[in-house]
Amino acid sequence: MRWSKTFIPTMKEVPADAEIPSHQLMLRAGLVRQVMAGSYTYLPLGWRALRKAEAIVREEMERAGAIELFMPALQPIELFERTGRKDDFGNVLVHFTLKRGDKTVHVALGPTHEEVVTDLIAHHISSYRQLPLTVFQIQTKFRNEERPRFGVLRTSEFLMKDAYSFDRNLEDLDRSYQLMYDVYCRIFARCGLKYVPVEAESGPIGGDASHEFMVPAANGEDRLVRCTACPYAANLERAATGRAAPELLTPSGGPELKRVDTPGSTTIEQVSQLLGCRPEQMIKTLIYLIDDEPVAVLIRGDHEANEAKIRRALGAKTVELADPATIERVTGAPVGFAGPVGLACRIVADHDIPRIPEAVTGANEADAHLTGVVVGRDFQLDATYDLRMATAGDPCPRCGEPMELVHGIEVGHVFKLGTKYSEALGAYFSDEHEQRRPIIMGCYGIGVNRIIAALAETSHDENGLIWPLSVAPYEVLLIGLNMNDGSVVGAADRLYEELKQRGVDVLYDDRDARPGVKFKDADLIGFPLRVVVGAKGLRDGAIEVKWRTDASPEKVPVEEAVDRVLEMLQQRRRDDEQQAARQAADAVR
Repeated sequence: MRWSKTFIPTMKEVPADAEIPSHQLMLRAGLVRQVMAGSYTYLPLGWRALRKAEAIVREEMERAGAIELFMPALQPIELFERTGRKDDFGNVLVHFTLKRGDKTVHVALGPTHEEVVTDLIAHHISSYRQLPLTVFQIQTKFRNEERPRFGVLRTSEFLMKDAYSFDRNLEDLDRSYQLMYDVYCRIFARCGLKYVPVEAESGPIGGDASHEFMVPAANGEDRLVRCTACPYAANLERAATGRAAPELLTPSGGPELKRVDTPGSTTIEQVSQLLGCRPEQMIKTLIYLIDDEPVAVLIRGDHEANEAKIRRALGAKTVELADPATIERVTGAPVGFAGPVGLACRIVADHDIPRIPEAVTGANEADAHLTGVVVGRDFQLDATYDLRMATAGDPCPRCGEPMELVHGIEVGHVFKLGTKYSEALGAYFSDEHEQRRPIIMGCYGIGVNRIIAALAETSHDENGLIWPLSVAPYEVLLIGLNMNDGSVVGAADRLYEELKQRGVDVLYDDRDARPGVKFKDADLIGFPLRVVVGAKGLRDGAIEVKWRTDASPEKVPVEEAVDRVLEMLQQRRRDDEQQAARQAADAVR
């Protein structure tokens, strides 16, 4: 492709509303343009990169035996009502009514396709002989993102690869899940991403096991913890800590229990400032409705409660913070003054609570707190649990070494769904003994747009993007300097035609522009290999070849230029393939 015949609107200045590097660089490099908040047009270069990532995803999925199909974005709301996900998604689900003749049809734009694919399978799979089966699609998804930001990292419309496995039993599901996990490792490694597989919560998708694939990035919206000594990693919702449960004792003596006035002080920060104590000396008493019953959850004042851990520890189906009226009914005090001393409801505590020697808690009355609170003397605990968010420095649950807290960009997620959808939508099969059983499902998603955005966020320098060869919009940029010089035009044209004939993915910058403009655009967009034809070099019988990250170019005789470019590309592909294979092997769980 000639630059003069395509559409590449680069920008010199950083857009004022672009907050992070990937957003800034994708706009400046002419990859995307915003249509409205959360909605983007992919321009020719951005679309080429996206299609290359899509091709890698498709190739690896088909290599693993998955079958591609294509399902509609427009779905009947009734399917979401049958699975309960209409309420689970809440405002995120884009749904509306259509007038069709004298009827009103309620529909949704699919955020994922569990309902549609399960309904399909329910109508066509009836015997164990038809299983296992894994299908996938690459399709546009829609979610009503309330705060679209960070360019294409958080949008209302995005391209997603979603796959679904259907199995007879848990052993087969484990095999399907592991196969997809390994496929994801190969996909992300081939795309040039430095990714980390992490244990994760399933969220509104459902299911009982899942992993996310995260790209560590300073501006990532997700948080994860990972061990500094072993492969353990988990997102913040899922991350366990290696803290041991403390021994629960009944102490004698200890500090005097005192009631102190704390007028208007309802937060940890306000109380610690008023009483001159540290947040870690305080007990935060949170009143939850656990399966509709009030339960007090005790967390150290400087920590955050983890509702997923609370749900798992108590074997609960639903966990939600109690409303102010319930809190006042249970504690006898308004919000902000709850404490465990004298509390009538069930109390559960994090492992750290018994280790606070002289705790400060709410007094269960307005504008008052207690000091000198001692576990085992002033209130009782039967056991403690890991109920809080992990923090930097916590011991790893596998090896005990300290963990670090980092930000990341989620690019993929795999789930073990079990039978949630098959039971709700009637996807059953007859086993070897003619017994009717629900099909066991898995779900596997990749945000294709996020592959490109994550690369832009993590692979750049002060001059612009740095693309891996596998998904670069073009592998080679051929630059002709001084296009008014007949010798340059002739040599560059011949080189361009030969490279195309030899199968090279090349863009020819044939613009009548200054060399500085061309070089700046080349670095901004980040083409992997740059080939420069200039009058001075031609007088010496040479052209210049340079990788984007090299400090200086290599001079190559004109007659050897095409062979040298092909040799360099082939060697880089071999190196990238070997590195991707090592990375994927290291990430296998």
